[in-house]
Amino acid sequence: MCGIVGFISPAACNAQGLAARIEKMTHTLVKRGPDDFGTWTDRETGLALGHRRLAIIDLSPNGKQPMISGSGRFVMVYNGEVYNYQDLARQLEDLGYTWKGHSDTEVLLAGIEAWGVEKTLEKCNGMFAMALWDRERRSLVLARDRMGQKPLYYGFNQKYFFFSSELKALHAHDAFKPEIDRNALTLLLRHSYIPTPYSVYKNIKKLQPGTLVEFSLNHLRHGIFPEAQTYWDLTRIALDGIEHPLTCKKEKIIDQLAQVLAKAVSMRMMADVPLGAFLSGGIDSSLIVSLMQAGSSLPVKTFSIGFHEKNYNEADV
Repeated sequence: MCGIVGFISPAACNAQGLAARIEKMTHTLVKRGPDDFGTWTDRETGLALGHRRLAIIDLSPNGKQPMISGSGRFVMVYNGEVYNYQDLARQLEDLGYTWKGHSDTEVLLAGIEAWGVEKTLEKCNGMFAMALWDRERRSLVLARDRMGQKPLYYGFNQKYFFFSSELKALHAHDAFKPEIDRNALTLLLRHSYIPTPYSVYKNIKKLQPGTLVEFSLNHLRHGIFPEAQTYWDLTRIALDGIEHPLTCKKEKIIDQLAQVLAKAVSMRMMADVPLGAFLSGGIDSSLIVSLMQAGSSLPVKTFSIGFHEKNYNEADV
């Protein structure tokens, strides 16, 4: 699952102070990433980045984060998986790139160097939240996957800029003084959740799915929220589908759907650790496990949730 966190102080800080604060914040995300952790700081700009790792691909130190790009220009913390990273790696190899390890993080960084942030994200098939520090431009880019599977909060508090996978990490910084956003509280009571881009705290937002936002050092120093850029738009995709409906026979549509589902499940089974699946007895989880088993030579491990109350028990379906 992994977890990312970071902050930029309103003025340059000493290295020890940055390191102590970001380590404390990072350790609050240990449940998201129990396998390893790493930090990176820039004393001149007051930047600190932290990462908790759940190791899935490339278990070696070559997959450790924060990760610096091959040229040294970019530093990134990243939570998620890019399922088509091997295809992207082959495209980058044709451009002359070589690899230290075999992680999707390394490929993602190389893609950003070769194609830029937006074009790389457009090529990605995955779920992710990322923070990218550009040492040359002295800017911070935050990005979130197309459907918003991975969380990412960001905003200003006490002249600091913060971001994290979870709000609780922000509380570990001694300067963070949260204030409840009453408008967000109203939304919670109305919808039973707080919709994006709001969070429960004032001036702390959730990044919209399918978007990226770039903060210059001037933005970060003066509490300015730049406008986010949309690199993938679900509404546009849906409207395009309505305007251009499928015209082939039902049997062909079913075959195409089966192929898409099989490919999607197969891509998500790439891992250097054992995989399993939650099996509730419903159509969706049963279908996924069936496709997993069709692509595996070993029995797929499944897990179900059991309760004494029959209405909630999934273990005896």
